Amino acid sequence: MADVHTKEQRRFNMQQIKGKNTKPEMLVRKYLHAQGFRYKLHDKTLPGKPDLVLPKYKTVIFIHGCFWHGHRNCKYFIVPKTRTEWWTDKINKNIANDLKAMKLLKKDGWKIITIWECKLKPVKLQQALTALVKKLS
Repeated sequence: MADVHTKEQRRFNMQQIKGKNTKPEMLVRKYLHAQGFRYKLHDKTLPGKPDLVLPKYKTVIFIHGCFWHGHRNCKYFIVPKTRTEWWTDKINKNIANDLKAMKLLKKDGWKIITIWECKLKPVKLQQALTALVKKLS
């Protein structure tokens, strides 16, 4: 199946996808800050560069996009119909990198919390954020 966009349109669309300061990440950050939690952002010294690091609680938080991190059985994770093999390889590498980083963090004694993008949709947002604070307290 051919792509419905030109190469220029596809390139522009892909360039608009951010890796940091995404909407789901900002929702979590604002909520935690309002609850009195303080954190570091994207600590490059830790494996996997966690989105949020709460040193006081020895906890890291990863906020994963369902598509980019291969959230199984999620309606937001759909393998594209074009370049399927390439996308499958890319997503599988992301999953492998996530597992490797989590293994190293656990070995160093870090508590790991992963929040999926789909859990931060308006219907489930408050429930997810309340559960997050309970895990931290």
